Amino acid sequence: MSNSMVYQGYAARIEFSSEDECFIGHIAGIKDVVGFHGDTVSELKTAFEEAVNDYLEACKKIGKTPQKPYSGKLMLRIHPEIHAAVATAAELSGQSINQWAAEALNREASLFT
Repeated sequence: MSNSMVYQGYAARIEFSSEDECFIGHIAGIKDVVGFHGDTVSELKTAFEEAVNDYLEACKKIGKTPQKPYSGKLMLRIHPEIHAAVATAAELSGQSINQWAAEALNREASLFT
């Protein structure tokens, strides 16, 4: 089960408010605060898409560059011993370090989607 949605590269974190009896979402991965809500999944999806479109349009109107979702590039600083262990694990699996790390991170990240 997933608590997120994706539209035009933007992801949203979804929660249920028992107090308001509706779904509430916020665009994740950007510093700007963009929220939306819906009573049904269909309404929530429509509201999310409208929120993304409104965010992009508002940025355009005020001449602001919209914050982009993550690029897919990640720089890590790790201890040399860990770097060596990762390089060995990647080589043993027949992968580059980038391929091995992407696979390992994907496994861990899938626990949150």
